[in-house]
Amino acid sequence: MEERLVTGEAISEDGGEFSLRPTSLAQYIGQEKVKENLRIFIEAAKLRKETLDHVLLYGPPGLGKTTLASIIANEMGVNIRTTSGPTIERQGDLAAILTSLEPGDVLFIDEIHRLHRSVEEVLYPAMEDFCLDIVIGQGETVRSLRIDLPPFTLIGATTRAGFLSAPLRDRFGVLNRLEYYTEKELMLIVKRTAELFSVEIEDEAAKELAKRARGTPRIANRLLRRVRDFAQVEGDGKITLAITKSSLDKLQVDGIGLDQIDNKIITWMITRFNGGPVGLDTIASSIGEEPQTIEEVYEPYLLQIGFIQRTPRGRIVTPLAYRHFNLEVPE
Repeated sequence: MEERLVTGEAISEDGGEFSLRPTSLAQYIGQEKVKENLRIFIEAAKLRKETLDHVLLYGPPGLGKTTLASIIANEMGVNIRTTSGPTIERQGDLAAILTSLEPGDVLFIDEIHRLHRSVEEVLYPAMEDFCLDIVIGQGETVRSLRIDLPPFTLIGATTRAGFLSAPLRDRFGVLNRLEYYTEKELMLIVKRTAELFSVEIEDEAAKELAKRARGTPRIANRLLRRVRDFAQVEGDGKITLAITKSSLDKLQVDGIGLDQIDNKIITWMITRFNGGPVGLDTIASSIGEEPQTIEEVYEPYLLQIGFIQRTPRGRIVTPLAYRHFNLEVPE
């Protein structure tokens, strides 16, 4: 578990390079509806001198759920403690975290859908009544002990909201779905990141990066880092449109952001199964990837751009994908 106080200062990460994460809602680019609602909820909680209601953030990976959790804590002026669902193996692990919270703290649980059901049940009274119900002893000596907790805000993040149990999901007062970013928003993010890196970038180069970033800030920043490397080694350090296109082609990222794995998924479905329908496990075993990786990392974008469809019989490739790969659409 990580504990830190969120401040306006940059937080070191990624091998010592300063954090690219914004620290306030004003700095956060995109997700305008989510930001506006959060701004209202945070201001209302501060006016009432209460803790913010529990918040669930969900959507595809890389859209800023962790960043928003830190921003919420920063805007509330409180500590944030972070952990993830898979690391909380026993009820006692969660109880230890909850009893160490200070009044008003934010507890951020990433991948909250992966909490064990027995652990999840400990959260119910903690979220509703700020207390822990602990069972002590066995058999005839068993007894229940209630421990009061300080008021706190739980922020859960998940890429698979459908995997949350109804009792847990219903205990969140604020539910926000994060959407893919527009090209314009990603362009602003790329230019902001380049400025933080003290790297000069042409507008057209930033636009090209935004087009190939799959609607995802994390990917946009990752691609910018790699293009920066090419610009420094093969150019004069300035990120131009020409060096951006050349670099991304070498990285096998095409004009709409599809990478080598995306291409393998689509072309394999077309060549081996005539475009489908084909099951997820079959796709995964054939291209050497885990089904969960395909479902959480690759499939959401392919669905978003309309290249594949889910059907009761399996996944199928759409005419849009055929045309993108310059293939004849089957009748």
